Amino acid sequence: MFRKYMQDLINWKDRSNRKPLVIRGARQVGKTYIVREFAKKHFEYFIEINFDETPGSKDLFLHDDVGMILQYISLEKDLPIIPGKTLIFLDEIQKAPEVFAKLRYFYEKKNEIHIIAAGSLLDFVLAEHSFSMPVGRIEYMFMHPMDFKEFLLAEGAKSFHDFISEYQLNDGIPESIHNKMQDYLRIYMGVGGMPAAVREYTQSKSLRQCEMELNTILNTFRDDFSKYGKKVDTQRLQLILDKAPNLIGRKIKYTEISRDLKSSDLKASLILLERARIMFRIHHSSGNAVPLRAEKKERDFKLLFLDIGLVMRSLGLNILDIQNNNLIIANKGSLAEQFIGQQWLSQFESHELPELYYWNREKTGTSAEIDYLFQVNGNIIPIEVKSGTTGSLKSLHVFAAEKKSAVALRYNLGKPVFSDVTSRIPGKEQFTFKLLSLPLYMISETKRLIKNN
Repeated sequence: MFRKYMQDLINWKDRSNRKPLVIRGARQVGKTYIVREFAKKHFEYFIEINFDETPGSKDLFLHDDVGMILQYISLEKDLPIIPGKTLIFLDEIQKAPEVFAKLRYFYEKKNEIHIIAAGSLLDFVLAEHSFSMPVGRIEYMFMHPMDFKEFLLAEGAKSFHDFISEYQLNDGIPESIHNKMQDYLRIYMGVGGMPAAVREYTQSKSLRQCEMELNTILNTFRDDFSKYGKKVDTQRLQLILDKAPNLIGRKIKYTEISRDLKSSDLKASLILLERARIMFRIHHSSGNAVPLRAEKKERDFKLLFLDIGLVMRSLGLNILDIQNNNLIIANKGSLAEQFIGQQWLSQFESHELPELYYWNREKTGTSAEIDYLFQVNGNIIPIEVKSGTTGSLKSLHVFAAEKKSAVALRYNLGKPVFSDVTSRIPGKEQFTFKLLSLPLYMISETKRLIKNN
């Protein structure tokens, strides 16, 4: 299956100043798969060491001399290590943090060697490391589930993929094409972007088999809870995992998760799930200037799940439940918000740690709220996500008028529209801004369309 991260790996391979690459991402987002495919296409020799399957392999790295380490690896695997021709892959490296610490020496002494490390619970290990971090001597690549365009290619719908990629705002969209894109969108919402689930659906077209694969992934996450540390309450992690899909799109109050547990304990467990990259917190920002993180409010946040297919399965829903738009509307836009947030995460450059923000009016007695705030070309863009083709944009008008936004975005189920809109907020001067309305399935083209217009 096509993954856009392949080009990032190729670019890394060809750079003379590259550093050991560490791939970070949740379990089963495709880290191991893409490295193996990368090795098949671009290297003569591939050495894979999985520290979960062979924990004793860490003994190969006991020596402080990198040259000796490479000799030991070559002898153990009976393969030559030749610069430019051999790729070394250290999988599940969180099981051997002492090896992670030694990656710095590969950069300092043997940077001609291509070496990649990955681990599904790596973020958790890094947060509580007791070893010397190789700061400045490694580089990261953040991986996410397959986005909607990658899903289209996996489905064999390259013509629709290309249609989205080449679309311009002055182009019309025939009703039949628009409806077909909506069909693909609904399928994606049910299947999600976890590679195993996508592969199962595209090969078998069996909803039952796809559901079983999604259940397996969720159960794998639960099995991982015991690996998070002896001080972790696995029941709290399970509780949050079960509750989170019903809380998407809402400002989190810990009492909605449990009235019996301390908020400090729930927060600690939520942070662990975030480190495992199963969940993401969307923090409040006042949205006055870039960067958005400068006005981040740590206590105010909403939740985003790793993958919309996993959300649907957790809610007991499947593709058949969304054969029309009623389900998306009935869920008050939470599924649409999950879709948009997930797609935006995947649009960050792979070397960037992704961050998402939202806004609500902080004045007492007001209720205006913007689903997302994004930075595009140095500007703050307010975004409203609508679950249908219509809906009030009151909050968007309030934000645009208060912050003097030049452009605002709306995602919905309608066709693209780009127009001038004038806000008329009582007690405030009228303000005119550009409103770009895009169908949910065209989110990947947002930045391009804004730049071109």
